[in-house]
Amino acid sequence: MQPYELSLAAAAEAIRTRRLSPVELVDSVLDRIEQVEPRLDAYVTVVAEQARLAAREAEREAAQGRYRGPLHGIPAGLKDLIDVAGSPTTASSRVRAGHRAASDSTVAARLRAAGAILVGKTHTHEFAYGLTTPQTNNAWDRGRVAGGSSGGSAVAVASGAATFALGTDTGGSIRVPAALNGVVGLKPTYGLVPRHGVTSLSWSLDHVGPITRTVEDAAVVLTALAGHDPRDPASLATPAVDHRPGAGSDLTGLCVGLPRTYYFDQADAEVEAAVRRAIAQLEALGARLIEIDIPMTRYIQATQWGLMVPEATAYHESTLRTVPERYQADVRILLEAGELMGAGDYLRAQRSRTLMRREWARILEEVDVIAAPTVPTTAVRAGEETITWSDGAVESVSDAFVRLSSPANITGVPALSVPVGHDTAGLPIGMQLLGRPLGERVLLRIGHAYEQAQPARALAPVA
Repeated sequence: MQPYELSLAAAAEAIRTRRLSPVELVDSVLDRIEQVEPRLDAYVTVVAEQARLAAREAEREAAQGRYRGPLHGIPAGLKDLIDVAGSPTTASSRVRAGHRAASDSTVAARLRAAGAILVGKTHTHEFAYGLTTPQTNNAWDRGRVAGGSSGGSAVAVASGAATFALGTDTGGSIRVPAALNGVVGLKPTYGLVPRHGVTSLSWSLDHVGPITRTVEDAAVVLTALAGHDPRDPASLATPAVDHRPGAGSDLTGLCVGLPRTYYFDQADAEVEAAVRRAIAQLEALGARLIEIDIPMTRYIQATQWGLMVPEATAYHESTLRTVPERYQADVRILLEAGELMGAGDYLRAQRSRTLMRREWARILEEVDVIAAPTVPTTAVRAGEETITWSDGAVESVSDAFVRLSSPANITGVPALSVPVGHDTAGLPIGMQLLGRPLGERVLLRIGHAYEQAQPARALAPVA
């Protein structure tokens, strides 16, 4: 096994015990980037020499007994919405030409302090306003979409071109590409991970979180990222918590909500079958299944778009008026549409969210987590704009991809996407676990238990 194939936890243990050096790991990941990047286009930029210098420093620190913890010497990719001092933050947009960050974002600073090593900035759908990341190819099939908007981060992790990565999630943008590329994606509780220094799409829906190979890896990264920062008005003042799950896989005493409505109503048969098998595995591990009804389903789509569209347009108001030609057409159309939404529409969406949060809190008093598909289909072919379901209904790709993930953004609850197999075409399928606010430890415990009961997953076979 090559070093780039190691999970974060395995690499961290090898570095801690001096069986692997940060230099060997970073060199292996950079070699892997050279090998796969021409076919996948996951990165906006790769900072190879900077990463090698940081790896040599991490090796010196380790030799001197100054081990910083499980992220010491671990190569990471950051979605190119996340500021790193002295580096461009392009948001994969011509609007940001010439931009250079003056200081680190909170999450970049925390990763740096923990010893992680930046290898590059990963592609996003322009300004995170889309679900496909069209410039990046799916790690399992280059003819299919990566998912978005954190497509570059998911593809980098799935292909071994990063040991872990960060993404952002406003309506599913961590979990959707994680599911479509066969990796783990965690959207934390709203406000748990600070967003200072991260380009916004929709401030009341935006989250930052990890994309990793395993659930244990996600827990390691979350532990380093979480914590209050007064520069983010939504940041929660929570005590420091080690989110890493224990070694056991016994889920006795936990209740898993199985939706009767919404999540399985319009889903590909192979996706539904794989997710139901995974839920049955949770039951076999001791969890109790309880059927539930998802509340206010007719309002989910309108609430998501009613919040996101006007907030995004407000953020881009100046550049939309001065340099509209620099935006890609799909994003410019959405931003211009936001100018047509009245204050009453936005206030009704806020009112709907308040009611939805209350109803979800009631359900999550009855169950510890809700288990459902992350995305109702596997990755569509590049350029496809609609999906035709078995009953003849036609849905846009963006609506389909966001439909099952957006409730967690509206309500702010944590959500974890875990790979649960492949369809007959070999494309990955993800199961989503949604929990109580600040219930990440339970989500991660359940996801980890499921993983422990399954064969180890391989990297995407990039051809």
